[in-house]
Amino acid sequence: MNFKMMDFKHTSVLLAETIENLKPKNDGLYVDGTFGGGGHARYLLSKLDRGTLVAFDQDEYAINSAKLNFADLLQADSNPQLKLVHDNFSHLQLNLVKLGYPDGIDGIYYDLGVSSPQFDQAGRGFSYRFDARLDMRMDQSQSLDAYQLVNNSSQKELADILYKFGGEKFSRQIAHKIVESRQKTPIATTFELVDVIKEAIPAFARRTGGHPAKKTFQALRVVVNRELEVLHDSLEEAIELLKPGGRISVITFQSDEDKIVKGIFKKYSEVEVPRGMPMVPDSMKPTLRLVNRKPIVASPKELKNNNRSHSAKLRVAEKL
Repeated sequence: MNFKMMDFKHTSVLLAETIENLKPKNDGLYVDGTFGGGGHARYLLSKLDRGTLVAFDQDEYAINSAKLNFADLLQADSNPQLKLVHDNFSHLQLNLVKLGYPDGIDGIYYDLGVSSPQFDQAGRGFSYRFDARLDMRMDQSQSLDAYQLVNNSSQKELADILYKFGGEKFSRQIAHKIVESRQKTPIATTFELVDVIKEAIPAFARRTGGHPAKKTFQALRVVVNRELEVLHDSLEEAIELLKPGGRISVITFQSDEDKIVKGIFKKYSEVEVPRGMPMVPDSMKPTLRLVNRKPIVASPKELKNNNRSHSAKLRVAEKL
């Protein structure tokens, strides 16, 4: 990767709430599905005497930063407390088996969305605030990027993507303008795409509701990285891997993410028992218990100090 290494500065959202709700055991085995800057990881590791944390991140930059910032824990002995996995969190079981942990885990947590450094690195193409090639890949080794999505998708495909994954009410107008513009020359950079979006959106709408490109960029990023699909698959696998009494904590920042987490937790925590059945067989008993019926949100103090926390929701469940 050609991005210049720097400190991975990222303020973790709902830090204590996420980790404390895992009820960490001193000698437990835990998984961080979205390592990022390692804020949650460092807090959890402070609770473990002999326990182990396996941390996943598909972003090579985050992994390389962790090797510098967590060198003491990674090189402590022949069996370090922190073990890094450069892979997507949808491959949990495969990597845990490779590391010699085939018997389940005591807890797992996810801090979803894009980290601050990813937004702040102009060359990554995540942000409409910096001019860069349209990229948006969290995993730099994958082939599909935002450039291909914008320049190769049909008008209908683009409109559907913007509406479904970004909630963009002007999705059809933006898709039409993108196709019209790329017929002259490909849309290659973030600023070029921003200009096209501004042209497509009515003037009154550009003056309200934040940056006019925000929803489009969100939608493209979600599709490029298959965020919702891999989240669903990973949660299913994580629940299966949890030992009885183990817990799962998930922080979401978008309604679509929260809908997936809420739906899967409901699927495994509720059962419909047929009338007249005197005893519920084990196969029909719930797999999870909801630790919090309503999502945990940031405190007034955190809301004041960390802007990213405003849309954060934390759901926690326990394996039965």
